[in-house]
Amino acid sequence: MKVGSFTLIKDSVRTSFNQQFGQHGAWRREFALRLKLLSDWMDSHELMDAAVQERLAHLEEQVRSDKVMVAFVAEFSRGKSELINAIFFAQYGRRIMPASAGRTTMCPTELGYDAQVDPCLRLLPIETRLQPQSLMEWRLAPEQWMRVDLDVNNPAQLAKALEKVAEVRRVSQDEARALGFWHDETPEDNPPLDAKGLVEVPKWRHALINFAHPLLKQGLVILDTPGLNAIGAEPELTVNLIPQAHAVVFILGADTGVTKSDLAIWREHLITEADGISSRLVVLNKIDTLWDALSTPEQVQAQIDRQRATSAEILGLPLEQVIPISAQRGLVAKVTNDKALLRASCLPALEDALAHGVLGQRQKILRSAVAVGITDLRTEAARVVHMRRRDLAEQMLELKSLRGKNAGVIQRMRLRIDQELKEFGQSNIRIHAVRSVHMKLLRDAFDILGVSALKAEMLTLNTSLRQPGIKFGLKKTYAETFARLTTGLGQVQSIMAEIHSMLGATFRQLNADYGFSLQVPAEPDLAKYERDLEQVQRNHQQYLGVGNVLRLAQADFTERLVRALASRVRVLYESALSEVELWSKSATAQLDAQLRERRKSFGRRIAAIERIQQAAGGLDERIGEIEASEADLLRIESKLGELTLYVMNAPATDTTAVPLLSDPE
Repeated sequence: MKVGSFTLIKDSVRTSFNQQFGQHGAWRREFALRLKLLSDWMDSHELMDAAVQERLAHLEEQVRSDKVMVAFVAEFSRGKSELINAIFFAQYGRRIMPASAGRTTMCPTELGYDAQVDPCLRLLPIETRLQPQSLMEWRLAPEQWMRVDLDVNNPAQLAKALEKVAEVRRVSQDEARALGFWHDETPEDNPPLDAKGLVEVPKWRHALINFAHPLLKQGLVILDTPGLNAIGAEPELTVNLIPQAHAVVFILGADTGVTKSDLAIWREHLITEADGISSRLVVLNKIDTLWDALSTPEQVQAQIDRQRATSAEILGLPLEQVIPISAQRGLVAKVTNDKALLRASCLPALEDALAHGVLGQRQKILRSAVAVGITDLRTEAARVVHMRRRDLAEQMLELKSLRGKNAGVIQRMRLRIDQELKEFGQSNIRIHAVRSVHMKLLRDAFDILGVSALKAEMLTLNTSLRQPGIKFGLKKTYAETFARLTTGLGQVQSIMAEIHSMLGATFRQLNADYGFSLQVPAEPDLAKYERDLEQVQRNHQQYLGVGNVLRLAQADFTERLVRALASRVRVLYESALSEVELWSKSATAQLDAQLRERRKSFGRRIAAIERIQQAAGGLDERIGEIEASEADLLRIESKLGELTLYVMNAPATDTTAVPLLSDPE
């Protein structure tokens, strides 16, 4: 069957979003298991220095905790909550998210899973908008949220509890104005007054739902957003949460197409750059309203095709990213196991787009990060193995040179080793001096991207924005702020280049003096964080348009906007600093590892000489031990390559047993 230009795949071969996400979760779990086994094996063979251990932990955490956020955005009464029910919660056999006629989800609602928190619904009172804290800051104050425990095995209780996200309050015009829901300058956008002159506003500012739904446990996060009025009043939602979603599903009514308010949401909150279009899917919902008994199926399909083409043209999207469906019929079809109705609803077409677009791209990014991380791990571990083999080779030459020699020659060999050890100890003075300069430069980098510097920058911005009246130079003020933030990243990049140059010179000298194989890893490229800053700037500049000029004249609103910006930039800076710190540790841990191996080598050489002096057969015995150690190192080197390749090639659906990670024999 063909609906529009979407050819529906047969049920026997279809991979739904739920199934595809399950495979994505299976891949992440399989990778984490393989990585743990690699970590244990490396630890048992003393290949784990501090930097390698931290890199392994970082990789494991990155894959285990990876989240895929899908944001559902629509004006009121477009069937958004019904669509969420149809895609994610049909297995409950009923609606879980409230989806009655009229307004449903009144506050932004995040559905996710945190194993450290019992199943619950947490609700942040709308009155917190009167205070300057950002949503990120409120998340750190759980006592300020109202909590409702959830029974995930009781669909009726679960659905009843989640009805709270649709709760409203009736307040005076003054309170509605203070909360951001009433604007004297644009009366046409204000909500209606009731008989008592009161205004209906959401009871809650934000909702967090935590429960062990299979998809949520695997890292899916669903962001259910309210309509235009609520979106515009919550800057952090617009400039932080929605831009960070891996996919945005924008829902329209198939009977209305793109309305004025739909277009306002699209232009002001969803499209900030051409590159972002690929992660946007537009749903023409409620195609069942066009199923007219007086029209032929061909006429109905032609009407759907026209609406789809018109919507794609208005929104500037490729036709294939506009998907006509009926969420309500799709939900009914899944609950009743009606395959014909499911095909007619076209819901599988949307699931295909989510599964193969969002998840395919996400897994590609993760696999790329894994490949880079594992390659670096293999390089570091191989360097340690190489150092051990080199030391063994030197010991072998040294011991073979003693064959047939008298006690005097052996004693002189012992004195020479002592002298080498003394000279090696003197190198610590030079290394200590380099470490001191290294740490000073690193502190300078941390100061530039630290909390204090960011707070000072945000204070400067906030002071500029708090000037009374309408602000016409906001974009320029923001541009200057972001220019300084970007300059800070550039300064840190220069500091890392200086550290790299200094360590490079030191490592080359140590390599020449002691036969080390030190190599400074390439410093992180902070350009990606500069690009992230540019994206944040575009999100904010989009918000500074004419549509929000009246809101921006309010000091409390601009303060919330700045706090939202500070939360986003702080996360970005912390990621950059974490990468800088890990890079620094990789360089110093490499040096520490080779210094440690050399000290062990001196200890083994001295012990071997002492054994030779005490027993006539000690020389041949020690040579045999070294030959056995060399063979072991060759097997370890081979196993390292095998295991790192095994980790990188973890398939999503692999259920085969892992190879034995026993000691090489």
